[in-house]
Amino acid sequence: MTRSRNGADALVQTLASAGVKRIFTLSGNHIMPVFDACIDADIDLIHVRHEGAAVHMADAWARLTGEVGVAMVTGGPGHANAVSALYTAAMAESPVLLLSGHAPNNQLGMGAFQEMRQADVAEPLTKWSGTVAGADGMAQQVGQAIRMARAGRPGPVSLGLPTDALETACSAQADAPQSFEAVPQALDAETAASLIRRLQAAKRPLILTGPAAMRGRTLARARELESACGIPVVGMESPRGIGDPSLGAFAQMLAQADCILLLGKRLDFTLKFGQAPAIAADCLFLQVDAEAAEFERTRRVVGARLAECALADAACALEALLQATAAGSDRHDAWTRDVRDAIAYRPPAWQTASSTLAGRMHPVQALAPLQKLLDSHPDSVFIADGGEIGQWAQACLHAPNRVINGVAGSIGAALPFALAARLARPDAPVVTVMGDGTFGFHTAEIDTAVRYKLPFIAVVGNDARWNAEYQIQLRDYGKDRLIGCELLPARYDAVTAAFGGFGRQVTDPLQLAAAIDEAHRCALPACLNIMIEGVPAPNVSRPAQA
Repeated sequence: MTRSRNGADALVQTLASAGVKRIFTLSGNHIMPVFDACIDADIDLIHVRHEGAAVHMADAWARLTGEVGVAMVTGGPGHANAVSALYTAAMAESPVLLLSGHAPNNQLGMGAFQEMRQADVAEPLTKWSGTVAGADGMAQQVGQAIRMARAGRPGPVSLGLPTDALETACSAQADAPQSFEAVPQALDAETAASLIRRLQAAKRPLILTGPAAMRGRTLARARELESACGIPVVGMESPRGIGDPSLGAFAQMLAQADCILLLGKRLDFTLKFGQAPAIAADCLFLQVDAEAAEFERTRRVVGARLAECALADAACALEALLQATAAGSDRHDAWTRDVRDAIAYRPPAWQTASSTLAGRMHPVQALAPLQKLLDSHPDSVFIADGGEIGQWAQACLHAPNRVINGVAGSIGAALPFALAARLARPDAPVVTVMGDGTFGFHTAEIDTAVRYKLPFIAVVGNDARWNAEYQIQLRDYGKDRLIGCELLPARYDAVTAAFGGFGRQVTDPLQLAAAIDEAHRCALPACLNIMIEGVPAPNVSRPAQA
C-alpha cells in the first residue's frame, strides 16, 4: 500500500538525520503512526514495560554516548507516567527528548480521548516543553527540541505529537535544511586567563564541575585541565554532596579551600550553599555557568565573595581554560596530591568488615568482589542506585563508565539504566547495584532485557527494608519509633529467573566469586540477591594527622 508522506514520516526522518538509532518506547494509540513510520527507517524501537523506564533508558543512553536519548510514549496517562523520570535526567544534566502522543489539535477543548495539558505537566521538569502545531512544522520543531536538549546546560525537553499532526500529509516545503548541533556558549580568552590567574594566586584552589562535565570527552578535558594547571578538578553529581562516599574524605579538603571555581556546578544543597563550616567563611568564589540565573543565586548566599563570573557552557569553558593555562605549573602540587589522597582514602577497617548477623554480609563484603569484573574491560559500566546500598557501592566500586541516580536523589532507575548501558556498551561488563526497594520499581524490565537479549548483572543488596529511611528514623526518633520501612526478604533472584533470566541468592561471602563468574558467563540478565546487614551509608573521614 502506498501512502503520502505524513507528519510521522517527517518525525522519523528528522530523527534519523540527527543520528538517532534507537527510540525507547511503550506503544499506545496516539503514537501508532510513528511505529508504522519506523518500519521504513533505520531506527530501532526498544519496547519497554513502563513509560518511566523508557525515559530512564534514554537518560542512561545519553550519558553514556553523548547523543540525545529519545523516549517516546503515548499521550495522557502515558505522558504522565513518563514525566516523573524527567527529574532524574534534568538533575543529571542529561540531554533527553521525550516525545509524547497527544490528542489531536482539532479536538482540543472538546473532551478528546486522553486530552491533557501535557506541555504544562512537563514544563517544570524540562528545559523546554511544547506541542507540534501541524505536520508541516514537525521536522523543524523536532530539530529545535534536539538542539535545545544539547545547548548550554544539557537537559530534557518534551514535545507533544498530536495525532492529526502525525497523520496529515506534509507539503513539499516541510523539510528545510537544519543543523542539530547546539550553538556553543564560548568563554572568551581574556576571561579564561583572568580566572586562571585568580586560581593560581590562591593557596588552596579547587575547580568543581557539575554532572555534564563528568562524562565522555568533557570528563577527559577536565582531567587534562587538572594536569595542565596543577589545580584539583573535582566532579560532583551525588545527592550526598560533600558527603559523597565516592569522594572519600574530600569534605575535609573542601573546608580548607580559599578559592573555588564553580565550573557548571551549582552552589546548592550539595555544597551546603557555600556556608561554613563546609566551606570556609572567607573562601572566594569564581563561577562559569551556562545560565545567568545561577550567578544571582550564588550572590544571594555568598554576596561579594563571588569575585568573578562568566557565561559559558562547561565544554567550551574547559577548552578556553586549557588554552589559558601555562604548562609546567607546580605551585599547587602538594595541595593537589593531598586532595587526591583524600578522595582515594577509605578506612582500613573496611578491609576486614563483616556482618554480625548469620546469613548476612556487610555491604563491603558483598560489593568488593565485583571490582575484579569491572577491571576486566576498558569500557565496563558501573551503575549504582538506591539509598544506603547505593552509597556503599559508590564508595567501593569504580569503572571507566559510571551512571548513578545523581543529584535528584530519586531511586528506581537501576534496571532501565542497565538495559541502556548494555545497548551502549555491547561488549563490556555491565554491573548495576541496587537495594531491594529499588528492584521493585521497574522489575518488569527484566522481561525487556530477556526479549532483547541484553545481559547484565544486577546485584541486589537485600536487607529487607527501606534502609535510608530506617536510618533516618533510628537517628532522629529512636528505635522505638520505627515505622513504614520494613520489606520482605524476597527472592529477587527467583523473580528474575521467572522472567527467563539467571538468578542466585547469596548468603555467604565465600560463594560470591563463583556466583559473579556464573552470572557473567550465563549471557542472560542476571540477578545476584545478596543478603546484607542494613547498616548506615559510610561517612568517610581521615584521622587527624599528628
